[in-house]
Amino acid sequence: MATRALDRVGSEPLWRQLRHELLTRLDAGEFTEQFPGEMALVEEYGVSRHTVRQALRQLRADGVIVAERGRQPRIAPPPEIEQPMGALYSLFASVEAAGLPQHSVVRAFDTRADALVAERLDLEASTPLIYLERLRLAGDEPLALDRVWLPASLAKPLLEADFTHTSLYAELTQRTGIRLDHGREDVHAVIPTAAERTQLHCAHDVAAFSINRLGHAHGTPVEWRHTLVRGDRFALTAEFSAGSGYRFVHPKMS
Repeated sequence: MATRALDRVGSEPLWRQLRHELLTRLDAGEFTEQFPGEMALVEEYGVSRHTVRQALRQLRADGVIVAERGRQPRIAPPPEIEQPMGALYSLFASVEAAGLPQHSVVRAFDTRADALVAERLDLEASTPLIYLERLRLAGDEPLALDRVWLPASLAKPLLEADFTHTSLYAELTQRTGIRLDHGREDVHAVIPTAAERTQLHCAHDVAAFSINRLGHAHGTPVEWRHTLVRGDRFALTAEFSAGSGYRFVHPKMS
């Protein structure tokens, strides 16, 4: 096999050139059946194994390939669900829009007090809160662990709803007249705990999005939510341009 040429006199590191070369070949439709292993790339490009590993490590960090120790790299499957950043979205609506059946396993649904959450909602520590905890499934596989708290004085009618297959926001609007109009989210990449991996059916090397949301309606905080979403099934997206910066798409609420 003829060695593919890389620039060995320029300033760009070989591993970065190799990464670019592999991305170009992927965009051209190569590797549809199998992604080459380390030794195949060493021979094809005439570089060291260390150079190949650096390129593959970056492709893995970019989410392009899945590379596990002792196994040949493979192209990472595309996320099943994409969600625009900056949009006040419903996870229920996002799953349905992706063409996947959505249902939930309700783990807890009651009234309780939580001083920390109450503080986040600008309430007294002992204020009763409606708490809903669900394992969210998209298709036949778990997608997210979802926990939400709302002031009982506003959300008590929700206790009559069946959340195995419905949207919290739709029920909130229908039963209380409250519609969230703005909020704030903090998103972090985390490694799920062993217990969380078991519930989400995700492998040990799959990261997750940890999303904290504070939702408001007419200037009043009404929702504190923590959602843990599988990173291999969900992606956050944004559009941008040089002139207008980021442009967020706001989907219709469900």
